[in-house]
Amino acid sequence: MTTPPDTKAAGPADDKLDAGVLKIAGVVVLGAIMSILDVTVVTVAIPTFQHDFDTTTAVAAWSMTGYTLALATVIPLTGWAADRFGTKRLYMMALVFFVLGSILCSTAWNIESLIAFRVIQGLGGGMLMPLGMTIMTHAAGPQRIGRVMAVLGVPMLLGPIMGPILGGWLIDSFSWHWIFLINVPIGAIALALAFIVFPRDNPEPSQSFDLLGMLLASPGLAAFLYGVSSIPGEGTVKSAKVLIPAIAGVILLVAFVFHALRTEHPLIDLRLFQNKSLRFAVLTMTFFAMAFFGSGLLLPTYLQQVRGESTLMAGLLIAPQGLGAMLTMPVAGRLVDKIGPGKIVLTGISVMAVAMAFLTQVDAHTSYGMLCAVLFVMGLGMGCTMMPTMTAAIQTLTQAQVARGSTLMNIVNQTAGSIGTATISVVLTSLLNRGVTLSDKGAAVPPGAPDPTLANAAIGSRYSDQLAHLPQALLNEGFDLASKAFAHTFIVPVCLLVITVIPAFFLPRSKPAAPVETGAPAAVPMH
Repeated sequence: MTTPPDTKAAGPADDKLDAGVLKIAGVVVLGAIMSILDVTVVTVAIPTFQHDFDTTTAVAAWSMTGYTLALATVIPLTGWAADRFGTKRLYMMALVFFVLGSILCSTAWNIESLIAFRVIQGLGGGMLMPLGMTIMTHAAGPQRIGRVMAVLGVPMLLGPIMGPILGGWLIDSFSWHWIFLINVPIGAIALALAFIVFPRDNPEPSQSFDLLGMLLASPGLAAFLYGVSSIPGEGTVKSAKVLIPAIAGVILLVAFVFHALRTEHPLIDLRLFQNKSLRFAVLTMTFFAMAFFGSGLLLPTYLQQVRGESTLMAGLLIAPQGLGAMLTMPVAGRLVDKIGPGKIVLTGISVMAVAMAFLTQVDAHTSYGMLCAVLFVMGLGMGCTMMPTMTAAIQTLTQAQVARGSTLMNIVNQTAGSIGTATISVVLTSLLNRGVTLSDKGAAVPPGAPDPTLANAAIGSRYSDQLAHLPQALLNEGFDLASKAFAHTFIVPVCLLVITVIPAFFLPRSKPAAPVETGAPAAVPMH
């Protein structure tokens, strides 16, 4: 485990975030911004990869899938590796892998090489978030963790919003290579600052490496996430491409659970669930991540397919959500340190649920002003939910448990997000496919136009030239039916948020106390 050279418990005199802690937080955020933005930026580039490398959408999508599977493989190893090698060294190594992978991705000569280089990038990116959480927790101590988590929450909440804006601008103004090359200067700066700012590593003799646990957990999680992520493309859960890897992954993960409970030092310490605060934080994060990441694909898709907006414009219209989150995250962080996360998280979830309930009423003509106002209110709730929940999981752990706890929460976040995205994508596709085709109404399909089912007819301006001669009333009906499909799909994340209230009710509602142990989290005085 890593212990800073000079530590002391956080007390009233040093309750504020000093310059040293803020410097550490700044470096961690810099690394987190790269890894989180990279996911959404590359999503925008999929059609460009398809065109430039002359490949199919399914193959081009492996540039995303390969990265996700690399994340899933490396995250379970992070807790053990942090204890064995030290968080500073491991964080710097992760940055090197990420930057090296970015450089290699920019040199890709075909889709196969790009996918391979994305895997290298993912091996580094998967470690950055759990390591960043561990480093910041050690630096701030349990009395101030709410505030430093609020800082770390900025890239987590803004990444999905800013990614499409940045990606669209880089591809339109320069080329797809720059969505990777932009990571090089940022990564180099983060690497230099990590060397200067992070406290010196003093790793103690580590527990033995759980090889069997690694052989069960890493491929199990990767196989399960691959199966789940294949659901949208297959359009059904019953596909062999979905069922075989998902079931295999579940079998491996169940085997890991039995192994972990019988092993003294497992790769992922499931005994952490004996901690009541962490247990309910994990349940809260599971349902919240399913709702948040799942709903994250709905509004951009609605704006592009129903309203005919560009990727860049869709990103700008969603930006008020990030603004709202930025306003409440610092306040929520301070309140969590004073009164505990319970009341804050309950308030945030309630605000989000009420705002998202409005989106179940959107149609093809909903005012953009109204949408932006609703998204701003949703953002206010988001800022009070995600990072306070993370804080609830980490703040009662001892210093020896922080690395493993951070790893566990990141696994939950990644898995729940994938499940939520796949579930909502399938619901949306099902509702769109139930619509009436334009051809059923007796409309002639223009030569070269796509088969104008409801799903295709709702692709706004993309096919406006080919469909221009169709009766406007007929087109309006298609767009109205499509918007209803999006509106009805929003019911799913609303229900998930309502369910989230149940475990959130049991989160701590009092100021956290430092764990009674010699190795309790300690504040790091930096000068």
